[in-house]
Amino acid sequence: MNDGNTTPESAEPQSAQPQPKWEPISAIERRILGVLAEKAKTTPTAYPMSLNAICTGANQKSNRFPLMNLEPENAEESLDRLRELGAVGMIEGYGRVSKYRHYLYEWLGADKVELAVMAELLLRGAQTVGELRGRAARMEPIRDVAALRPIVASLIAKGLVFSLTPEGRGQVVTHALYKPREMEKLQAQYGQDADAGAAMVPTKTPTDEEMAEPAAPVAPARESQPPQPIADPSVIEAFQREIGELRAQVAQLRNDVEDLTTRQSRTDDDLRDLRDALGA
Repeated sequence: MNDGNTTPESAEPQSAQPQPKWEPISAIERRILGVLAEKAKTTPTAYPMSLNAICTGANQKSNRFPLMNLEPENAEESLDRLRELGAVGMIEGYGRVSKYRHYLYEWLGADKVELAVMAELLLRGAQTVGELRGRAARMEPIRDVAALRPIVASLIAKGLVFSLTPEGRGQVVTHALYKPREMEKLQAQYGQDADAGAAMVPTKTPTDEEMAEPAAPVAPARESQPPQPIADPSVIEAFQREIGELRAQVAQLRNDVEDLTTRQSRTDDDLRDLRDALGA
């Protein structure tokens, strides 16, 4: 059954978007959606994707957290579930191999850049806004963190993203497609009040042994030390800029490796189609 069409990824969602239909989904389903969105943007020639290519993309060692070892039967079951939800469609017309594409623009109610951000969150989960900028920029141009912040704010307003820590430097955000128990665990990890939604820094609950330990004695006051010199802000800024450039280079290298992996998978699929056609 063909429940989709072959509209390319480059086709923009219409300005008058239908009401989003997203809902919390499993970790495997989130990984599959992230892979489909990512590959549609980074390797459009390998999209739509076969079942084997989706498994290869889901099991990559780079730009994935946590790492997975997804088997085709599990991926196919999750793809069937995503098709029922209207998030994925199966495309026929590629020989004996069925291909899959996403409908995330409509399902999430997101635009092109927002979808790039969501794809990275689906692939890696919680991360800082700075990390998110570097990773999402390989799919859609995002100049800097300042340019990303209104995009994140828009996704938060849509309920697709929420902040785990206060706004500002080092802010951690993630998507909202977790199952309820996963969400509670994540909020507890970052010390967030699930009822009030108050973002706090990660906390650690003391053990019984720690609670029973006497307080450590206060060390005697030492002679005051001369003030340490403060680093030149321009040096710090240059250092941070260099780190950002190195991260971007590493991200590009990882992207190149991912492209090669996906193309190899597509070549394997094409060879399999050819063998089937020749009756080999």
